[in-house]
Amino acid sequence: SNWVTSYRVLVSNDSHAWTAVRNESGDVIFEGNSEKEIPVLNMLPVPLVARYIRINPRSWFEEGSICMRLEILGCPLPDPNNYYHRRNEMTTTDNLDFKHHNYKEMRQLMKTVNKMCPNITRIYNIGKSNQGLKLYAVEISDNPGEHEVGEPEFRYIAGAHGNEVLGRELILLLMQFMCQEYLAGNPRIVHLIEDTRIHLLPSVNPDGYDKAYKAGSELGGWSLGRWTQDGIDINNNFPDLNSLLWESEDQKKSKRKVPNHHIPIPDWYLSENATVAVETRAIIAWMEKIPFVLGGNLQGGELVVAYPYDMVRSMWKTQDYTPTPDDHVFRWLAYSYASTHRLMTDARRRACHTEDFQKEDGTVNGASWHTVAGSINDFSYLHTNCFELSIYVGCDKYPHESELPEEWENNRESLIVFMEQVHRGIKGIVKDVHGKGIPNAVISVEGVNHDIRTGADGDYWRLLNPGEYVVGVKAEGYTAATKTCEVGYDMGATQCDFTISKTNLARIKEIMKKFGKQPMSLSIRRLRQRARQWRQQ
Repeated sequence: SNWVTSYRVLVSNDSHAWTAVRNESGDVIFEGNSEKEIPVLNMLPVPLVARYIRINPRSWFEEGSICMRLEILGCPLPDPNNYYHRRNEMTTTDNLDFKHHNYKEMRQLMKTVNKMCPNITRIYNIGKSNQGLKLYAVEISDNPGEHEVGEPEFRYIAGAHGNEVLGRELILLLMQFMCQEYLAGNPRIVHLIEDTRIHLLPSVNPDGYDKAYKAGSELGGWSLGRWTQDGIDINNNFPDLNSLLWESEDQKKSKRKVPNHHIPIPDWYLSENATVAVETRAIIAWMEKIPFVLGGNLQGGELVVAYPYDMVRSMWKTQDYTPTPDDHVFRWLAYSYASTHRLMTDARRRACHTEDFQKEDGTVNGASWHTVAGSINDFSYLHTNCFELSIYVGCDKYPHESELPEEWENNRESLIVFMEQVHRGIKGIVKDVHGKGIPNAVISVEGVNHDIRTGADGDYWRLLNPGEYVVGVKAEGYTAATKTCEVGYDMGATQCDFTISKTNLARIKEIMKKFGKQPMSLSIRRLRQRARQWRQQ
């Protein structure tokens, strides 16, 4: 609890001679904070032109120390003596709608994009918020509305914390950009759209955003609108499946075995009395319905990409590197975004706050940063086939409208590169001898203790780094099979198909079922055989 209760402001153009901000009565003493959450806005008596500003605290919370966050609102003026500064100013050539969009405007923008590109876009909703606002998403694909066999599905979501609005605007800018570039025939974007089914959900928590939007960029604060209407943090509101898995692994003699993938949601979580936001339930249903392969949730307030696990395994620690079995893949995915961002891996940039993520190249293992139970990343990895990461896209949660073009330029290439990673690894179809796809078959990779499953049509995608892998498949009633599949360095997943035949027992059951008979279990057969022998004797 540290805050400044009053302060003076001094300005300078050479950093040597300082002038205090004055009015007719003398030096202006500005009113500071009275507590640590609510921002206080102060206006200068008259506009000033200066290169440097100095804050001179006069009083502060008596039980704390001097500590102050501030934002300076003004207009940059060109420096006639600095040609290089003018030359390096960030501009964008993209003709996009750079503004903050409230709920109605967001919906209208989606309709505009859909009208511009009706053949590759579709608007749908995954459910409603606590206040009844629909959670709209835009699908971008060459066949919107249907899953194409062999084509991976990707998702970006934003706004789980309603006051972290930059991610929301970046997704709205991304859908405009992809539509425009597709129409212009940009081969990279055309290829991505034709080979991928992309889902963009810009506002997971529209109720929280509405609160932050009404306060605005200057007075929104660090937490206003973060939570849902009923006070839940969506980002950490998912079932804790980590504990179920780790308990099962630690107690090897336990009768209750937990698989290393597709772990079922506990019954208590599904009950009506569980503290689960309606928005969270909508996201889970969406995740279970669509066979996503890769996803990113855009957040704000930092410049770093966090990858799972987000929860520490040791119950005695609050920070500890906790890798998944796919740690190398997650580290590559995180680096693919961070390294193509204009600032994340720039050693010269100032850290957003107190933590410097440069030693990890702008990436961090979630649990080594701060432990969280029930995160969307951990849940996605353990309950579905989808690898999900948290992407913190900017230091400022709610940047000014004038800053959006620069933030777009900072993130544009990263947003595209990260989507392209869905085509890294192996893919294939698991079929029976008649060529029919087998759903729910388990795909395993030797040496990696995490499996995935085939979709409804028997197709699958497995994210892997370049290398040679022994891949296995098993399905109930079928003989297991393995083969070696090699992943190269070029973009594009390696095709790795399987054709498997039914086991003898499965064939016998099938034949007997066809002729109206059921196979007897071995124990019953033995009992009847003994009874027959006893009667004969």
